[in-house]
Amino acid sequence: MTREPDFSKSNGLLPTVVQHSRTGDVLMLGYMNAEAYELTRRDKRVTFFSRSRETLWLKGQTSGNFLNVVSISVDCDGDSILVRAVPEGPVCHTGTRTCFGDTPNPNLSFLATLSQTILERKADPQPKSYTSQLFASGVDRLAQKVGEEAVEVVIEAKNGNDGKLLDESADLLFHLMVLLESRDLSLADVADTLRRRSEMSHQSVER
Repeated sequence: MTREPDFSKSNGLLPTVVQHSRTGDVLMLGYMNAEAYELTRRDKRVTFFSRSRETLWLKGQTSGNFLNVVSISVDCDGDSILVRAVPEGPVCHTGTRTCFGDTPNPNLSFLATLSQTILERKADPQPKSYTSQLFASGVDRLAQKVGEEAVEVVIEAKNGNDGKLLDESADLLFHLMVLLESRDLSLADVADTLRRRSEMSHQSVER
């Protein structure tokens, strides 16, 4: 059963954390009243209640940097809200990626940043962007490109050249990410699939 927020607490204003659904970064903290919560659920874009202006506030209404909702969770006491979202552009009014600054994404977390860039090229095509050109080529060409890169990975693995193997693997992963995004999917969805398989495997072993 889905837990609902308890707006009888905290004078009807509940703290709301917004987290990037792909990178896991905490983007900002705001407050919602019951109306803001319902608008966010209905419109799939984050709406807050501004305590300073005492009015509803659709994030991105002025800047265009909307927060597109992926999921909404409520904590065990019903007095705080977690929104997982995909941002359109910088979240902070200062121009930084989050309201806590532009913290770097180390190691594998960089893939989440790359995934966001690919998503932006899909939503806002740039004529000189290779990624935008890939999207324009269509799914068939993208699938063919992934197949070609996969063959290159196999060849370099057999040749024993680690540097070229890494280069071709990077090409394969990039084109796979673009192909997934063309189907409105991402590496995060692939990771979720692997996680579910792992959980099912562990459950099977335990039985």
